Amino acid sequence: MSQEIPLPKLEDYGLSAANGFLPAEFPVTELSDIYYKPWETVVARLPSLLLSKKIRAVVDRLPILKVKESLLDNVGELRRAYSVLCFITNAYVWGYDEPSDTLPDCIAEPLLVISEKLGLPPLATYSSLILWNFKPILDDPELVDNLMDLENLTTINTFTGGIDESWFYLVSVFFEKTGAQCIHAGLNAIQAVRDGNDKVIINELEKVAQGIDNLGSLLMRMEEMCDPHVFFFRIRPYLAGWRNMTDAGLPNGIRYGSTGSYQQYAGGSNAQSSLIQALDILLGVEHFAMGKKASSEKTISAQAGKNSFINEMRKYMPKDHRDFLDHLGKVSNVRDYVLSHKSNEKLVLSYDACLAMLKSFRDKHIQIVSRYVILQASKKPVVSKAKTLRSGLSKAQGKKEQKGTGGTSLIPFLKQCRDETGSAAASEWGKKVLSTGVLKVENSSSVVGIRKRRASEQSADSDEDTKRVKVGLAGDWDSSDDNEDISGGSAGHW
Repeated sequence: MSQEIPLPKLEDYGLSAANGFLPAEFPVTELSDIYYKPWETVVARLPSLLLSKKIRAVVDRLPILKVKESLLDNVGELRRAYSVLCFITNAYVWGYDEPSDTLPDCIAEPLLVISEKLGLPPLATYSSLILWNFKPILDDPELVDNLMDLENLTTINTFTGGIDESWFYLVSVFFEKTGAQCIHAGLNAIQAVRDGNDKVIINELEKVAQGIDNLGSLLMRMEEMCDPHVFFFRIRPYLAGWRNMTDAGLPNGIRYGSTGSYQQYAGGSNAQSSLIQALDILLGVEHFAMGKKASSEKTISAQAGKNSFINEMRKYMPKDHRDFLDHLGKVSNVRDYVLSHKSNEKLVLSYDACLAMLKSFRDKHIQIVSRYVILQASKKPVVSKAKTLRSGLSKAQGKKEQKGTGGTSLIPFLKQCRDETGSAAASEWGKKVLSTGVLKVENSSSVVGIRKRRASEQSADSDEDTKRVKVGLAGDWDSSDDNEDISGGSAGHW
């Protein structure tokens, strides 16, 4: 059946072989219509308004601006307006010791119109924080050979105004751009399967494996410029949503406007990136509800994901990206082809190499979660005469159970995601190697540094297994809408 469906063309979904899920052109950095100057003024001064605790007082005085047709008809401007209003929204809700459960009409009314037009939820998402929030440092072609070079990118807006927050976002921007080669090579592999050309399939899968390996290396660069302590206490609180956030002070979510009803949405998360889901689909990796697994090898498919959280996260992606993933799932054929051609050892090896790199990536992901969330949350609060102001999730330090968006265990789910990746291996050797143990991941040449890191990670891993700490903005939640998956799950680490 998949043979009859044309392969998706990247340009039809706003994607490109060079930038992947990032826009082909740089995002708009400021709304061109002077009418929206009040929004731009607030978002440009967001760090100072949060520092002075004046964000709500200032936002409450903003006029209610109408969303003009000229804005709705311009994709770049529309995305900018969405990003601006989402930054203001999350700052307004989480910018004080106690969150606000009501968004003022001046922000709620235009945001609801704009988010509906884009098909995205009305709060800070991966799209508003990452995909549409970067710009070149230098925009003169005479000074820079490639304006889109990773070393020439910076963020447009942040909550804190700090380097740590910018770097946290930029790592994901680099991640998306680097991953573009995986999507391009993956589509080539699908076409090669249709052509029955094993040599091309092997070549393209090798490119996918190398690309995923590069993604893992990028992820481990997080600590270069983003300190775990700063992230946990100063950045992460603003990324929270208002779903299952009772402990953080929002038992019902928030109201969008003075007469609006309460609504609940999950916070920003890397689980909202289309890239990782695309890789799983390309390789036929399926994720199941917590504690459940495929009953047989044949039940694993790209078309039938059974993890409610991962499926839910598609609603937080741009519509074009969701449609691309749906299309990709209908034509994905690599895993089935490899399983029916096991006699070709090079083909099987190239496929298993992709899974090995993807599992290694997820090992690194777990390490980042441990350093940036688990270890920070487990630290005992410092006793001081001067009270440090905390908001939202940062108040949970030192508590036995740390709750994020969903309120259930984060690390166990990530481990299950990792193990499900390994279990998809095609060869018996591959299954044996990828289904046992954790692939060793190091990014330091210092022997002392490696030993310390191993000790801290083993400690965090052990603590998580014994205490079942519940953390993570993208943590899994109880799914009241799905009785078969009451544990949920998350593939994100914010």
